[in-house]
Amino acid sequence: MDSANQSRDMLGRRGLTRVAEARTILLDRLDNLQHPTERISLGDALDRVTAEPIVAAEDLPPAPRSTMDGFAVIAADTFGATQSLPAYLQITGEVLMGTPPEGCLERGSCYRIPTGGLLPDNADSVVMLEHTVPVDETMVEVVKGIGSGTNVIKTGDDIRAGVQALSAGHRLRPSDLGLLAGLGIDKVVVYRRPRIGIIATGDEIIDHRQPSAAGKIRNINSVTLAALAKRCGATVTDYGIVSDREEIFFATVARAVEETDLVFFSGGSSVGVRDLGERTIERLGSPGILVHGVTLKPGKPIIIGLCNQTPVFGLPGHPVSAMVCFDFFVRPAVRALSGERAGDCHPVPSISARLMRSINSAAGRLDVIRVRLDRDQGQWRCHPILGRSGAISTMSRADGYFLINEDSQGLAEGEQVEVYIYQ
Repeated sequence: MDSANQSRDMLGRRGLTRVAEARTILLDRLDNLQHPTERISLGDALDRVTAEPIVAAEDLPPAPRSTMDGFAVIAADTFGATQSLPAYLQITGEVLMGTPPEGCLERGSCYRIPTGGLLPDNADSVVMLEHTVPVDETMVEVVKGIGSGTNVIKTGDDIRAGVQALSAGHRLRPSDLGLLAGLGIDKVVVYRRPRIGIIATGDEIIDHRQPSAAGKIRNINSVTLAALAKRCGATVTDYGIVSDREEIFFATVARAVEETDLVFFSGGSSVGVRDLGERTIERLGSPGILVHGVTLKPGKPIIIGLCNQTPVFGLPGHPVSAMVCFDFFVRPAVRALSGERAGDCHPVPSISARLMRSINSAAGRLDVIRVRLDRDQGQWRCHPILGRSGAISTMSRADGYFLINEDSQGLAEGEQVEVYIYQ
């Protein structure tokens, strides 16, 4: 890429790209990618994304059941019953759990039934035990009348045969697994977990297990970013610490692009003589660079590229900046590669809190302000945690963050802000 185009994005523009626009450029490119699928057992399906719609093959429940302990009855036999004028019913049977009821309920009679028990034939409702008074072993008083269907879950009330239980592109939660188990489904077709390749760059970076040395920095980013990727449901391959020498760096990134579904390297994303990120992405395949530099603090120098079908990110070397860029750009890409539609992703949990000090900002950039939360008289308060983007402890001490948007020049003490909670 020639020097005249060094700071241009794929559309030929110079300068920084707004955060929302950069994310749209990225996700639009990923929208039509084909994702491999696999068939797995229900026990392994938590947090996986369905690759096809799942349709109920049977009614759930398959037969009407009681939702209360009491007596299965014909509702008409209880009409008008009160404590002063009870209805008297003959006890002619008992429902046992796990066993179909025997016989058929007749007018003027009832069956004892537990919660979850199958209704006997002809019964259409259940009188709660609390609304009955025993007369003897064979008769009971009903002191409150009920309507048909009371305290009963009917056949197919949960879901009907032929109805779509789950759509394609749905991330499976514990409740979804319960629904599929109730329908007798043990295998589901899901998108394969995205494979993420991580590379640390810089001759000054050393393994975090090594003793510190003058001029050296322990590798924080590979550890934190791998953990974030795993939390997104991806599998991770760590390609280690790579030299700033172009031939070594290029070979490692090329290998990662070949072997994984998404690659990111930390360091090498800022403009400078030793910047290899742009040149490497441009060499590896079209369309190449999508965005270089966004209106985000921290995280401004991020590179977002696409080498044929593989997203490649150049994340800042400072740990806080790298983690912020992961949240804003890499995480949505991982979820897209997981098969989850961008519009279906749940928002990050947030709370409203009162800002405890004024914060200035420069118009034209999106500021991510890390905060500590506490409560005072039932109200959440947030205390900004100030520090440079290389200070990882500021992230460790933070409960979440709030945003100062590009059109604002700051927020005043006492204002209410939306704090997004770190998970």
